[in-house]
Amino acid sequence: MRQHTERIHVSTPATSSRSSLKELTFRGIVIGGIITLVFTAANVYLGLKVGLTFATSIPAAVISMAILRFFSDHTIQENNIVQTIASAAGTLSAVIFILPGLVIVGWWSGFPYWTTMAVCAVGGILGVMYSIPLRRALVTGSDLPYPEGVAGAEILKVGDSHEKSADNSLGLRAIIWGAICSAAMSLLSYMKVAASSLSATFRVGAGATSIGTSLSLALIGVGHLVGLTVGIAMLIGMFVSFFILIPYFSVGQLDGSPLSDVVDTVFSSQVRYIGAGVMAVAAIWTLVKIISPIIKGIRDAMRSSRTRHAGGELDQTERDIPITIVALVIVLSMIPVGGLLWIFTHGTEIAHNTAMLIAVSVIFTLLAGLLVAAVCGYMAGLIGSSNSPVSGVGILVVVLTALAIVAVHGHGSSSAETTALIAYTLFTAAIVFCIATISNDNLQDLKTGQLVGATPWKQQVALVIGVVFGALIIPPVLNLMQNAFGFQGAPGAGQDALAAPQASLISSLAQGVVGGTQDWSLLGLGAIIGVGIIIVDELLKLSSKGRFALPPLAVGMGMYLPASLTIMIPVGGVIGFFYDRWSAKRKDPERARRMGTLLATGLIVGESLFGVIYAGIVGATGSEEPLAVLGDSFATPATIIGALFFFGSIFALYRWTSGMVSRTDSAPATDEAAAEEALDVH
Repeated sequence: MRQHTERIHVSTPATSSRSSLKELTFRGIVIGGIITLVFTAANVYLGLKVGLTFATSIPAAVISMAILRFFSDHTIQENNIVQTIASAAGTLSAVIFILPGLVIVGWWSGFPYWTTMAVCAVGGILGVMYSIPLRRALVTGSDLPYPEGVAGAEILKVGDSHEKSADNSLGLRAIIWGAICSAAMSLLSYMKVAASSLSATFRVGAGATSIGTSLSLALIGVGHLVGLTVGIAMLIGMFVSFFILIPYFSVGQLDGSPLSDVVDTVFSSQVRYIGAGVMAVAAIWTLVKIISPIIKGIRDAMRSSRTRHAGGELDQTERDIPITIVALVIVLSMIPVGGLLWIFTHGTEIAHNTAMLIAVSVIFTLLAGLLVAAVCGYMAGLIGSSNSPVSGVGILVVVLTALAIVAVHGHGSSSAETTALIAYTLFTAAIVFCIATISNDNLQDLKTGQLVGATPWKQQVALVIGVVFGALIIPPVLNLMQNAFGFQGAPGAGQDALAAPQASLISSLAQGVVGGTQDWSLLGLGAIIGVGIIIVDELLKLSSKGRFALPPLAVGMGMYLPASLTIMIPVGGVIGFFYDRWSAKRKDPERARRMGTLLATGLIVGESLFGVIYAGIVGATGSEEPLAVLGDSFATPATIIGALFFFGSIFALYRWTSGMVSRTDSAPATDEAAAEEALDVH
């Protein structure tokens, strides 16, 4: 497994002074705010209704370009600000993985507007602040691939109407055709004309397991961008889960039950906890490994701040929000955090221990915030924000929060006190989880900014603005969903109640830890496996002199995520590997590789944009399958059609892209117009 250091080849624009260029503008903020309100509402609705969310960064970039192109003085950096605002708020909607738990456990009957808004805003702003010193450690000073950050930058570059080059024109075609095929695949699957996945369940000895994959062209694009190392590590994790752990734990559970139900139950109730244990150990190890670059990043930020105060010149692309302001905001944010916790405990069965609980929660938020910010940022760098297992991070956050609270308060002397502790755990964890989700997205955005020559401090201000926009819209949408449907497992929930699967799982976990009934053996087994993977990774890098690696966190993600999300990423990595080998033999290898990157970007764009459209259709119709035109009786033909369209699209797109590169390489003329003409003639 070659390390991902060889994978992404993207040119960075010159970093000369650009202070006169429009970047953080009023119109950009307004456009970003409008997109934010729509995307966040759609994400909250879709996430609770069908258990899915969509990435907002790339659709926002496309919409921004479509609007700002009518203004002659727009810039690529201004477009970047719009997508930054929208992506921050869209990501904040992941708070639905925890907050509905307060309704499910019966503590809240709805979502108090100002309290819910404050939790999202304070947690999100802390996520922005924690990600600022991480920028130097994990973005500018790291070789992490950041697939969606790279994709976003490429979209902004080829879509910049001020740039009229032949390469941009050809690159735009690659993105468009990739997007069309990807969106068409999504449309056909939602219509049930084509299957969206392939799967099979079968016996393994006395147990059972399943194997399956999503027919997602976007995952092929992600795999192309992240490369082989991460993809193979995830594949190994999936193999451990589906061919070792599930067959083992399913022994004795097959009598009279459908194999698929047994496998799904074993995976969700047992194997995912083992994967979470692996991720926990890998996360701690990752933090240990990157703590030195983080400290260096903080020192560099302090040095930059002193340089600016002394009147020295600092490149635009290295100007963060001053580290002193960052530290001050983080410390001062603990005041509203403490205030929210005091309001939450006031008049409850745990009010007598308010001071100790708040002190522990504030300290925990400070320390755990840095941990989850670093780990989530690293995960985004590995496989992108859309595919990062943030629900797994939510599990770790709730476990750590519950352990800290139980350590200072105990398990509770009555059922009412225990319920209050469970609710307090979920409330505290929600703040920390907002830090995690925002950091998961922010570093991806900062990578995009780095590649298009953005000013970091302006982008960081835009991130804060996006968080505030998102925090304003999340509470009313949550209340709308609660009043219209309710949540399964909550008191008085009807038969049409929303599943809210992540919130239900995390609530059950909080109840188990606080109530003293949690089975720690699964998380412990995962921790042991995680230690073993770390040892293998270190030995592999040592014996190969750094040429090969087995990223422990990627293995943990492969164990935790469903196989349908895992298999296609290494497939995309293999395709990208062979495409890059072919590109290395072209007349202009860098240009050839970039066309492959742009095609992979298009695959991500199409599915992302259709996700936005589909969320709107679901919201307008209230149906979980509003586009379905065929029923289950068409499942077999749909499987054949889906497989043929999926693999046929991959073959045709890469063949077309390589042909396009070869034709322009062989064109005798060297000017841009002739290169365009050579392509059109063929």
